[in-house]
Amino acid sequence: MRPPTDKTPVTRSRDDQTADLDRLAEDAFGVSDLRPWQREAAEALVGGRDVVLIEGTGSGKSLVFWLAGRVRGGWTLVVSPLLALQADQRAHLEAAGMAAERLASEESDAHRRRTLERAAEGELDHLFLAPEQLARDDVAALLEEHPPALVAIDEAHCVSEWGHDFRPDYLRVGRAVCGLDGVPVLALTATAAPPVRAQIVELLCLDEEGDDGEGPLELVGDLTRDNLRLSVRHESDEDQQRARVEELVLAHPAGTSGLVYCRTRRSAEEHAAALVEAGRSAAHFHAGLGRRRKAELQDEFLAGSVEVLVATSAFGMGIDKPDVRFVVHAEAPASLDAYVQESGRAGRDGEPAEATLVFRSEDLALGRFFAGGAPKRRSVDRVLGALQRLGVDPDEVGCADPDAVAEAAEVGRATTLRVLDLLDGADAPTYAAVRDRAEARSRVARSRVEQVEEYAATARCRAEFLLSYFGQPAEPCGHCDSCEAGEVATPADVDVPADAPEPQAPVDHPTFGAGVVTEVLEDRVTVLFDEVGYRTLAWETVRERGLLEPMAEAG
Repeated sequence: MRPPTDKTPVTRSRDDQTADLDRLAEDAFGVSDLRPWQREAAEALVGGRDVVLIEGTGSGKSLVFWLAGRVRGGWTLVVSPLLALQADQRAHLEAAGMAAERLASEESDAHRRRTLERAAEGELDHLFLAPEQLARDDVAALLEEHPPALVAIDEAHCVSEWGHDFRPDYLRVGRAVCGLDGVPVLALTATAAPPVRAQIVELLCLDEEGDDGEGPLELVGDLTRDNLRLSVRHESDEDQQRARVEELVLAHPAGTSGLVYCRTRRSAEEHAAALVEAGRSAAHFHAGLGRRRKAELQDEFLAGSVEVLVATSAFGMGIDKPDVRFVVHAEAPASLDAYVQESGRAGRDGEPAEATLVFRSEDLALGRFFAGGAPKRRSVDRVLGALQRLGVDPDEVGCADPDAVAEAAEVGRATTLRVLDLLDGADAPTYAAVRDRAEARSRVARSRVEQVEEYAATARCRAEFLLSYFGQPAEPCGHCDSCEAGEVATPADVDVPADAPEPQAPVDHPTFGAGVVTEVLEDRVTVLFDEVGYRTLAWETVRERGLLEPMAEAG
């Protein structure tokens, strides 16, 4: 929990604060009618309450902190991993008459010093930076000596090991935020399943009570996409799978914008080359490209000069192109979290769009491989030795400078970050602790791969399946491939046992330990366990053996 404070940055009445928000929205941004969730989130932040906001890309999440930060007074710290998105938001703010700057590694020392001075002197309304900047001493000094009035954390799912795009640098966000006294925090992302939301709250210390005596406000938008047709095409071998991907893309007329997602760089390059050979305007995008080339491709895709972008998961975060008509997954995604995020980039203009998974069971082996295991013992031992030589307290491993540790250990930064993450909170700084925690995470990751397999095999409505995964009730959509087959049961047809636990209920299993129920059907129950991930259990066996004991909710 972040420590309480006697600061009261906003003392005006709630009605006055609301009037300020409305006036600023109209005058600065031309928005005459805030959406209900925008108003509720902004009012909570102005009142000093933490907020977790789950809404789709392009829905207007940024407007919440643009408004709330200005009304609270002082400056707003915005943590975002995307330089292009930072630049876009700065342009909007400057057009609205607000002062905004960013800190990035490629900028000069003089620019950096002047930016920090402007923030300290109250000359900035918003300061944008990537999470790794929080490890810099000058940023830490600014936060301690001249704390912001508001913190906004974009792509907040990156802080969670359950998220579809976990990034170790985001762990520094939590440590920095937890040390700020009485500063409300807005955590934003487009999609987050219940366990991701729970970890966001925990790791960002979002349990401080606001002025109204309540805890953090969670606002989760409806993920229902009535215009998006979901389908799965099963193929038996790699050649048929590749042919199917090409067929699905070429079924759309030339000039149609689309995305093809692949699991590897090689696959992205090969699919893009095949589409170009077939006469389609296509290009590949992955993390191995240079920054300039990636920026060019992004601009070309947004402008429509590249019609089909074949990409790994490195592309798409923060991208808002409304007229994408199709998303094809050439291989099984890492998780349903990733699938919903990536497939949801189609049809954001509300017009009909398609999201198709081309599934081959052998692809799951790739997902299980990426689930990984423990880092090599030699690397772990080197990091442990470096921590000892640098005099890092075992209880303060999470605060160690990863660059200094990586240099002292002669180990790559990414590996060092992973080891530090696995050591943070461990009972003892040992290889065994790193191995055990890494293996536990691997079990969870593999269970998420199994959920992808269930999605591909289900005869249920696919939209209903995905919404249930994210903890939202749903009815059959009527237009996915399962619904069109005419065999999908409606909610009225499903006879859920009267003694079954409710979705989201905390339970305990004698073997798997503590978990949370994610879905209950008439013959089975799915539980997300802390230590082993997702497990689907036969309800009859659960009842006969008393395998799920209810637990009191934390709080």
